[in-house]
Amino acid sequence: MANTKQHSIRHDLHREIAGTIGLLTDEQDFTAMRRYRTFQFEDHESYLRQVESLLRTRAYEGSHTAVALFDPEEYAEFCAEGGLDPDAPASRTRFTAELASTGPTLFYEGQPLTELVPELVDNAVREATWEYASTVLSGIGPCANCGEDIGRAAFDRASELLLCILDAASTGEHHLVCSVSAEPETLVAVLHADYNVEGGSTRLDETEALEFTTVLALGIATHSSGGVVMRTSAPGTSDRVYGWRLRGDGLQPLTAAEVFDAYCADAESGDIVSPESGVDYTAPPDLGDEGQAGGHTH
Repeated sequence: MANTKQHSIRHDLHREIAGTIGLLTDEQDFTAMRRYRTFQFEDHESYLRQVESLLRTRAYEGSHTAVALFDPEEYAEFCAEGGLDPDAPASRTRFTAELASTGPTLFYEGQPLTELVPELVDNAVREATWEYASTVLSGIGPCANCGEDIGRAAFDRASELLLCILDAASTGEHHLVCSVSAEPETLVAVLHADYNVEGGSTRLDETEALEFTTVLALGIATHSSGGVVMRTSAPGTSDRVYGWRLRGDGLQPLTAAEVFDAYCADAESGDIVSPESGVDYTAPPDLGDEGQAGGHTH
């Protein structure tokens, strides 16, 4: 009886231990890990099936599991810095534990990997975008003329512009995309907001708002080309799409034709794609004097 009770207690404790799985989401990363003798999976498809089976089993047993992106290059650097053998399972375990505390993760809630992986990759891209933009802003330094910290001033100005946009928006659900030209590729941030005119309040995700503001601030601080496109959806009306281009530290409205050209063009080829039915491409609402570029842009 005592042994049975101890086994039951250990089983209960096992269910209360949260775990993390470092997932190799693409074929290239999987192939990179194949160079390690102790990594014994033979093909990526089979590996993904095994991972999904393990996730389902742990969920069935009542265990909570987070999934993180496993990057082979970061893993090799982690082992080199820590003096660890990269061809040891214990090293992979330590790296995965590090990912759980420092990298983007998603909790497995029964969704298939075909849904979980794109969301996980998107979260990783968003975090990398924010980290890059934040690093650039913090490294610009003070203005040679006035001594003000350029990065901080640009962030404050980007916050003002975002408030202007949301204040000018009508009732409905809003999908905002901010894009700023940068090297080696354009930075993109997305923000979802829901404005209820009866309550007079706007609901938005604070993390998304921070990422959006940081990318917009980067465009302002570095005088890069960029802009904001917004899509508004409300019951009983057609969706409206409109936007602004970044000019100095202000936003210049795009014409309806410019919005159409931007929204109905393939991002890679530039070819025109068919516009969506039930969508109006219009000029944006007036942002007032606060939306205009100021005289001093550092």
